[in-house]
Amino acid sequence: MDYNVLDALAMITREKNIDRQIVLESLVAGLQSAARKKLGADAVIDARVDESTGEMTVEHVKVVVDNLMDEDAEIMLEEAREEFGDEVQVGDELRWELPLEEFGRNAILVAKQILVQKVREAERTNIFETYKDRVNEIITGTVQQVDRGNVLVNLGRVEAMLPWREQIRGEKSHQGSTIRALIIEVLDSAKGPQIILSRSHPEFLRILFAQEVPEIQEGIVEIKAVAREPGTRSKIAVVSHDDRVDAVGSCVGMKGSRVQAVTRELAGERIDIVPWSAEPSLLISRALSPAEVNTIILRDDLHEATVVVNDDQLSKAIGKEGKNVRLAAKLTEWKIDLVSSREYHIRQRVRQEVWMELSEMTGMTDELAAALRGAGITSIEHLVNTPLDELEELAGLGEEKAIELFNTANATLDELERIIDTTVAEELAELEANERPLIDESMLGDGAPADGEAAAAAAGEAPERAAAPLISGGQLFADFDAKVSELADEDGAADGGDAED
Repeated sequence: MDYNVLDALAMITREKNIDRQIVLESLVAGLQSAARKKLGADAVIDARVDESTGEMTVEHVKVVVDNLMDEDAEIMLEEAREEFGDEVQVGDELRWELPLEEFGRNAILVAKQILVQKVREAERTNIFETYKDRVNEIITGTVQQVDRGNVLVNLGRVEAMLPWREQIRGEKSHQGSTIRALIIEVLDSAKGPQIILSRSHPEFLRILFAQEVPEIQEGIVEIKAVAREPGTRSKIAVVSHDDRVDAVGSCVGMKGSRVQAVTRELAGERIDIVPWSAEPSLLISRALSPAEVNTIILRDDLHEATVVVNDDQLSKAIGKEGKNVRLAAKLTEWKIDLVSSREYHIRQRVRQEVWMELSEMTGMTDELAAALRGAGITSIEHLVNTPLDELEELAGLGEEKAIELFNTANATLDELERIIDTTVAEELAELEANERPLIDESMLGDGAPADGEAAAAAAGEAPERAAAPLISGGQLFADFDAKVSELADEDGAADGGDAED
């Protein structure tokens, strides 16, 4: 019994986490390669390993023939009878056992190399099969090395890669520290399976909340949408499938404990939690929180929304460096055009003033305009958004005429939009320039400047003024009372004179 062989097989199976049968097959392949190294590449070799005793048997197999074609795999009848007796017939299979001691050092090294290679291939396959089913799963590892911004993470049996592009900006990784990340991809390369991790992926945020919030695990609360700018700010939209459970409150937790746990894991990333709605207007309004929205105009065909907010809410809606409106657009999957109330009203007025009817467009005849209106095309904008093939059929135009009409309409629309943008910008600039503070500084002085002051101001010089005496509040009111009394005495005197008359 060769218990050393059995112990070695058991150790490989345990350490590499490979099926025992695969290890046995790898050993057999190594023995066959060693025997062919000694006997020839075309030799027929039968190798076996007894699983109960560990005994290894290697045999050279040849077939008895009348006409020898392959010396490595065949033997002549006469030669076979000389060695095995007259009972041998053509077609019989003869076997010669090969002692392992006669293989030689080179053959044994070949057998070892084959065994190691087969075991390594089996290990790679096993790792790939194990981790490919764990995509979108959070794992914990140890930072092994930081190389050119990329982080190598030790997962135990395998190394994973956290690329620079998948890291949270500003977050530093130190060798030996524990790190949690999301498996986003498993690649089967020639060098072995490559596991790609991410800490910036939106799914990482979603799963972190699922781990912290039992209601999400139970399916009572669902995260409908996630938008992230990793390391700075995120927004999630949640909905409750139970009227008794508050979705936002469940994610926030008692005194914010649940959302704070996620924030700590994401290096202080601020997280806004908003209630989800199937109504686009309501969802967009909530997504732009903390700003208050006045009006939302939707264009379903273009999936665009014009959002009107008060002037004092515009900066909140935009957010620092535009993060708030950008995240809202990602969360809702709508293109959001944010505009202040003042600008919106000016734009609407200017649009009405400068807008052009379809019949007023260059090259448009009354007959063509009537044909287009009959086809349901009532504006220049509608004309631009109509496909050429439909335009030809609806209006009865040829291809050349349809292209010419489309190009004219497109150029006209661009010019109108340019005029509107320019006019609105000019009016807004004029309004800002004409705005005055609530307290006019001229009201605090003695009125118009003296001639000398006016001349100095015209010359660009600071006028010289005598220092005005400071008047206290009490003195000011005393003067006021004295003036009122004086006026009252004058009125009384006037009344008395009238009475005497």
